[in-house]
Amino acid sequence: MGTGRLYAAVAAGGFRRYATYRTATAAGVFTNTVFGLILAYTYLALWHERPHLGGYGESQALTYVWTGQALLAVVSVMGGGFEDELTERIRTGDIAVDLYRPADLQLWWLAADLGRGLFQLLARGVLPMAVGALLFPLALPTRPWVWPAFLVAVLLGTVVSFAIRYLVALSAFWLLDGSGVAQISWITATFCSGMLLPLNVFPGALGEIVRALPWASLIQAPADVLLGTADPAAVFARQLAWAAALLAAGRMLQSAATRRVVVQGG
Repeated sequence: MGTGRLYAAVAAGGFRRYATYRTATAAGVFTNTVFGLILAYTYLALWHERPHLGGYGESQALTYVWTGQALLAVVSVMGGGFEDELTERIRTGDIAVDLYRPADLQLWWLAADLGRGLFQLLARGVLPMAVGALLFPLALPTRPWVWPAFLVAVLLGTVVSFAIRYLVALSAFWLLDGSGVAQISWITATFCSGMLLPLNVFPGALGEIVRALPWASLIQAPADVLLGTADPAAVFARQLAWAAALLAAGRMLQSAATRRVVVQGG
């Protein structure tokens, strides 16, 4: 099997794996929809008091809410992807088998995570967005090219998310328990991705900082493309830069971990 076909098969396997969790998927759709309703009415109250907060009109703010709920599981803002399994394999020592396989560890898990992300987009992204569009006046794009651009931003955001979580998982090679790092990463992603509030709302230097961090690629960046509040080319360039830097850091950490396993095994 060629390299491309191998990782395509891994991605398809990741899609099928999450497709088997039908009850969990239905519960996730329900949770995203309910949380979206709570956030939507909270945003309505906030924007009633502060019209055009963060440069958004009311319809744009509502669209941001439902975009965030559609992408929450896709980009794994709150975890729940491959990282728990990889951390456990490191803890038990099973990772040694993975490192000696004729497949790249990082690409293997990336392919599996992209398969997971595609499933979550179709299963947990479309329905909450449709509910939001039925119940609220959303500012959805009318130009057809915006939707493909939005999907590209979602793809790049998923890759950035993977790269962050891959680094978090690999930290278990040097820590007795990687759960602390995972919790810090989850909290940071919650506040810095735009999950709770658009990053445009953050004032002054704080807003500049959070928009420059990699977590902004997860929700804020795709939402900017969908709402037309940012140049897609600039968004893609920033996402690609973070993806390249973080994947390279993961590659370096993976190499160090491999040497550690070889030394201990020897």
